[in-house]
Amino acid sequence: MLSDERIAIENVSRVFNTKHGQVAALHDINLSIKDGEFFCIVGPSGCGKTTLLRILADLETASSGNIKIKASDTSRPTNSMVFQEQSIFPWMTVIENVSYGLRMRGVPKKLRTEIAEHYINMIGLTKFTNAYPCQLSGGMKQRVSVARAFANDPEILLMDEPFGALDEQNRIILQQELLHIWETSKKTTVFITHSIDEALCVGDRVMIMTAHPGTIKTIIDIDLPRPRDISEIRTTLRYNELFQTIWLSLREEVLKVKNQELDK
Repeated sequence: MLSDERIAIENVSRVFNTKHGQVAALHDINLSIKDGEFFCIVGPSGCGKTTLLRILADLETASSGNIKIKASDTSRPTNSMVFQEQSIFPWMTVIENVSYGLRMRGVPKKLRTEIAEHYINMIGLTKFTNAYPCQLSGGMKQRVSVARAFANDPEILLMDEPFGALDEQNRIILQQELLHIWETSKKTTVFITHSIDEALCVGDRVMIMTAHPGTIKTIIDIDLPRPRDISEIRTTLRYNELFQTIWLSLREEVLKVKNQELDK
């Protein structure tokens, strides 16, 4: 691996066996993600975005190819994953949820409490430290998921449309809070989204995937300055230029999916 490379994906393909025969979800993915990079993936439905993320998380196995993740500290977990669906434990309080990974790693109670409180404060839930999930809104629950992922201090952070189920107002607030936390840690992050706007707001690079089977169509550098204020960058000429570039490339793949469905 290169000195500044955190993730190396080499010739990765994934084939599923179904009752109708083999289905290729991913085909020959080759990708390098730098240490500290916020890397976004967009693509049409069914292109294998989540499959790729699950392979990175070691929740699925590639049919062929290799993935290498550079470890800087063997005491840290390789990854933490934030799902679109709320995944916090309903029987645990906010602080118990946020500190869960640390507890599983055997971190002393005093230290894990300090770490958990730090991230709870960063996501604006200090007043809800001892609340249970049933007392929280959907947006607040997802904040807890994000805080738990960062608190566990993984080598890489994996996020699968974490704000996709939220309303627009909560999505904007959480995007800005995510940026704030990420700026303090520069955690290598792989972020899946259906939203071009979201990718532009948070990402360093955006990878566009082709229609099924998923391959890399192109990767675009997001040269918007950091730190970013989401409300401000949306008004810039460069934001609109990048949006148009990504959409024109993505639109071709979305239309391919539509035509594939019509041909069935």
